Amino acid sequence: MRSPAVAGSFYPSDPSELRASVARCFRSGPGEPGECTGKRSISAVLAPHAGYECSGMCAAHAFKALAEDGRPDAYIVIGPDHYGVPYESVMCSDDYLTPMGRVPVHKDIAMRLRELIPDDPRAHLREHSVEVEMPFIQYIDPGAQVVPVIMSRQNPGAAERLAQSIRTACAGYDVVIVASSDLVHYVPHSYAESADADFLRAVASGNPDAVFDIVRRESLTVCGYGPIAVAMMLSAPGRISILDSTDSSVTLGMGAGSCVGYGSAVMYKPGH
Repeated sequence: MRSPAVAGSFYPSDPSELRASVARCFRSGPGEPGECTGKRSISAVLAPHAGYECSGMCAAHAFKALAEDGRPDAYIVIGPDHYGVPYESVMCSDDYLTPMGRVPVHKDIAMRLRELIPDDPRAHLREHSVEVEMPFIQYIDPGAQVVPVIMSRQNPGAAERLAQSIRTACAGYDVVIVASSDLVHYVPHSYAESADADFLRAVASGNPDAVFDIVRRESLTVCGYGPIAVAMMLSAPGRISILDSTDSSVTLGMGAGSCVGYGSAVMYKPGH
């Protein structure tokens, strides 16, 4: 199993404290998930991956929507690379362990996907962008199965290749993509509000090219725009709704001169 790398820093290492922390993110954010409709209208979500005190309330908006929509066969969790792994994209076929227990990998999808992209659990050992989403998934779906993917090269070609690989590997299964990304990094609050609003408008447009264009044109320090673009490609032509946006100066009540932005969104299947 892949052991936790950031338990005790990004989120509590004690199982009871971790569950209580996730519950607080819901209660202090959108509220606890309501009744599950079973509609399964959601194809993907955007959720941030900072420490729970910073971004957990924002992430809870995405996971509340997922909980109320219904349980898929698997959650394909795509996070950006923060450590320079030597792959364009790389999956992990080892189960993920959190203080709340084991999150099993969907073996059939993983077996298919490893024929299309590298499978190297060692590349996942330190990366937090996938790990931080796992306790939220466990909270809303105790029987969840996942496929963890790190995306290192974030450009249109890499996004198209990963989207096609996931589409092929997941054929015949009902899956949800969790695109893990924080927004602009270490900028004044006033700039974060404006830049993140512009970026999220590009996401809501449903056009992945608009996402790549605004990141390049404005030199935005959004860390997971590649995973977001992959989610958009796999959701097209469904509609996209922005659920929440904030930054660390708001959630922590300090540091307005240098903050990190967070956003959550839901991407629907065509026709929903």
